[in-house]
Amino acid sequence: MVSHRPSVGVRTEGITKAFDRNPVLRDITLTVDPGTTTCIIGPSGSGKSTFLRCVNRLEEPSSGRIIIGDEDITRAGTDIDAVRSRVGMVFQGFNLFPHMTVLRNITLALTRVKRMPTDEAVHVAEAQLDEVGLLDMKDRRPAQLSGGQQQRVAIARALAMRPQVMLFDEATSALDPELVKGILEIMKRLAKSGMTMMVVTHELRFAREAAHQVVFLDRGRMIERGPPQQMFNAPASARLKEFLSQML
Repeated sequence: MVSHRPSVGVRTEGITKAFDRNPVLRDITLTVDPGTTTCIIGPSGSGKSTFLRCVNRLEEPSSGRIIIGDEDITRAGTDIDAVRSRVGMVFQGFNLFPHMTVLRNITLALTRVKRMPTDEAVHVAEAQLDEVGLLDMKDRRPAQLSGGQQQRVAIARALAMRPQVMLFDEATSALDPELVKGILEIMKRLAKSGMTMMVVTHELRFAREAAHQVVFLDRGRMIERGPPQQMFNAPASARLKEFLSQML
């Protein structure tokens, strides 16, 4: 993989979130060590995506703290744009600009947010496209790509910013099954490169193979967390046992 900035850890302390007084997250405290992969699993509606979006403040926690590296990003006056330049995010939807080429989709943030000269931004973008196997498609528009290819562009765009943490929110769930493997292989390579990653996923095999720790959420609560072998082979809670019996 193209080199990235030194990875940092993530810590959440007592994160809660409510929408219209309806609690979605309840007191989530979690430590993600630098250079490790944490997979977050659980049933639909358990708060997984909301939790991930709180980590880069796309959602504002109702209470609690989020520390990335040594910075409390929930304190007043935090430069949110600076935070998001350190934390890359890949969504279920690809969120590409349809009227721009693949290359321009990647260089846009480099030139506008990082103030990078155009020729340098193009070099960085082309290097990332080469990493995901799409350099020869740099002049195409998103509509000319498959779903799997569009998601590869989204990953390349996030990595081009040289983040210290990467968040993946159901990055494969919108893809046809035959396209999922290629995206998961890119994510595995990224994990092996030492990037700090938080991954919301239904791909339990990926969680078993790539994660350093697995977190199980249900109804907004963290029910259980631990290394994959423990979580999948010897779950402690009845609720996780029930969930796995339906998923595996």
